[in-house]
Amino acid sequence: MADTPNTAEPCGILPIDKPAGKTSHDIVGQMRRLFHTKRVGHTGTLDPMATGVLTILIGRAAKAAEYLVCDRKTYVAELRLGLTTDTEDTTGRVLTECRDLPASDAVFAAARSFLGTYAQIPPMVSALKVGGKKLVDLARKGIEIERKPRDVMIFALDCRATDRADTYVLTVECSSGTYIRTLCADIGKKLGCGGVMAALRRTAAGGYTLNDCRTPAEVEAVEEAERPALLLPVETLFSSLFAVRLPAFYEKLARSGCEIYQKKIGTDYPVGTRVRVCDESGKFFALGEVREYPDGSAVKLIKIFEL
Repeated sequence: MADTPNTAEPCGILPIDKPAGKTSHDIVGQMRRLFHTKRVGHTGTLDPMATGVLTILIGRAAKAAEYLVCDRKTYVAELRLGLTTDTEDTTGRVLTECRDLPASDAVFAAARSFLGTYAQIPPMVSALKVGGKKLVDLARKGIEIERKPRDVMIFALDCRATDRADTYVLTVECSSGTYIRTLCADIGKKLGCGGVMAALRRTAAGGYTLNDCRTPAEVEAVEEAERPALLLPVETLFSSLFAVRLPAFYEKLARSGCEIYQKKIGTDYPVGTRVRVCDESGKFFALGEVREYPDGSAVKLIKIFEL
């Protein structure tokens, strides 16, 4: 049976425009303090040097991350050519330098070659865990381990020149799990001169953009009693899913842990489909999944978010 929510606790989504110099964990800690709850999480870590969209999950919404089905992200990054570092960005220890820089046309072509799926080796400076340990923690101890390449998807990539011969601006739309610092390094490697990430701003993630965001300072400035009103509905995390409306009778059964057969409610989604489950008025209250049962396929609640 799905869990029953705690009504005293705020619940919702708060897209934050993370400032430079703060870790994602710093922002989570600040929101825990401001909303008086330990249940705060986020989707997609941003490095301290990076800024932009950090999706914060407050209260019961913190459990929603594990059910996300798609999380495209868009970034604007500065690519600095002629340099390699041990962190693949300008904050790291310089490993090599090259003054023989390629022409802009060659840079544009190299960047475009990464469109589509490509096998990317995660950087040591990342939150990815191997053997239960974060790579970044190992890197801080001077330990480097072999990492297996992972397929990532670059949906769109625009490369623009700047007034500096060694600096280009990349606008990248990519799949979750793509490391932009590594993309910069891979472009530099392909050009033979090396490359690092000099700046990074996430402009969209999980359907939220900078227009949806508030800065931590703006949230802090709001009166405590009014802060819950800043939260977006949990349903917005699942806006790409089909919505299933349940009449009151079937809603009550579903909330009690019963599966709701599709033939009873007039739906026919394939087994394995995740759906937004709403009451008869269309108000979202749970995430469901279509499963196979002896008497046919049925919608089963897997997480309740609203009473």
